[in-house]
Amino acid sequence: MPASPPEQRPPPPPPRFREALGFWIRLGFISFGGPAGQIAIMHAELVERRRWVSEARFLHALNYCMLLPGPEAQQLATYLGWLLHKTPGGIAAGALFVLPSALLLWGLSWAYVAFGSLPWMTGFLYGLKPAVLAIVAASVWRIGSRALKSRLLWGIAGAAFAALALLKVPFPWVLAGAGLTGLLGGRLWPAAFAQRHTPTENAPASALPNGVAEPAAGARHPRSVPSFWDSSHVVAAWLAVWWAPVLLAGFLLGWGHAVFAQGVFFSKAAMLTFGGAYAVLPYVAQQAVDHFHWLTGPQMLDGLGLAETTPGPLLIVLQFVGFLGGWNQPGSLPPLLAATLGAFLSTWATFAPSFLWIFLGAPYIEGLRSHLRLNCVLSAITAAVVGLILNLAVWLGLQVLLRENGRPDWFACGLCALSLWSLLGWKWSVPRLVAAAGLAGVAWRMALA
Repeated sequence: MPASPPEQRPPPPPPRFREALGFWIRLGFISFGGPAGQIAIMHAELVERRRWVSEARFLHALNYCMLLPGPEAQQLATYLGWLLHKTPGGIAAGALFVLPSALLLWGLSWAYVAFGSLPWMTGFLYGLKPAVLAIVAASVWRIGSRALKSRLLWGIAGAAFAALALLKVPFPWVLAGAGLTGLLGGRLWPAAFAQRHTPTENAPASALPNGVAEPAAGARHPRSVPSFWDSSHVVAAWLAVWWAPVLLAGFLLGWGHAVFAQGVFFSKAAMLTFGGAYAVLPYVAQQAVDHFHWLTGPQMLDGLGLAETTPGPLLIVLQFVGFLGGWNQPGSLPPLLAATLGAFLSTWATFAPSFLWIFLGAPYIEGLRSHLRLNCVLSAITAAVVGLILNLAVWLGLQVLLRENGRPDWFACGLCALSLWSLLGWKWSVPRLVAAAGLAGVAWRMALA
């Protein structure tokens, strides 16, 4: 007899902090595939499999994170960790999302400067990419089937996809257009956006739309909008956390040292990363190569390739820039020490601001979940996000399933189809799929060698 759908089963008990911590650690090691793949992994694990977070809260959090500068997947992890266990949960989720990739990339960066470029892990990545494509495709199906409950929302999703894929409109403009459509539509045609209502905390399943019950963890979700003084304390605390290491580096190493300059520069770059890593990388590359001379153009491309081999956000490539900058301009420090400090400070300045945006804004966003017009705006943004994920799935599919000569890669096509069936049919977990697909890629490359 088939199992009942997750929406009709009673919600599980709220996870203990230790249990959630174990998940965040594992997520940091399996979050391949860029922001679309990482968001898909979190949706599959937290909403579909574990049901720690409801679909409505996940989409609500995702919409807010899409509006922020910085790595949206890391911000989403921080938001969801905060929902489950408040500030300690948010810090753990956001930090552990980045830490594994930061440690791995530090080791790869050291090996790079010591031994040269490392053309390894190609077999694992070769098998991993079709699996990530399947994860993204499953995410489009799951989120789209639940979020797009009216023809207008389907139209917004289609328009967003066309704008991104065909017209090459920058993603922030697509989001702005979707938000404006939701704002106007909330006044003129609110019923078209009312596809997801905000449930009352602790409400029984029968009282919620479509019988969807909030997880038990919802009882600890904050509901009230914070005061001005509470927000001021959050801003002051996280600005201090953000800038203290940067100013300490300037005080100890000198205000003209490359490590301090990296802290200031990457703090500025963190404010410009709307639309993902690829939107800010041209600016970073131009400044780091031509203005600061921290590394060369070919080294920048090598760093991007190394960052692609690690889990976590692609913006971790900025750590490689910081490492090379410290190594090439160590000042009075040993090169490895200067490189390590540069790697740490560039990573810190890139990702620390995300905690400020989440801990400052998330309580307001949660407190306004019952606001009809805000929900209309966020519903329209959700539809645009579905179009974004579909666009990324198509782009990734062209990269993964076709060879350089334009012919199909039949191994990748078959592995992608098998991975998709494993997710939707066999209900495999994402970590199991990632491991199996990576090993399959290694085995295939070894067989062809």
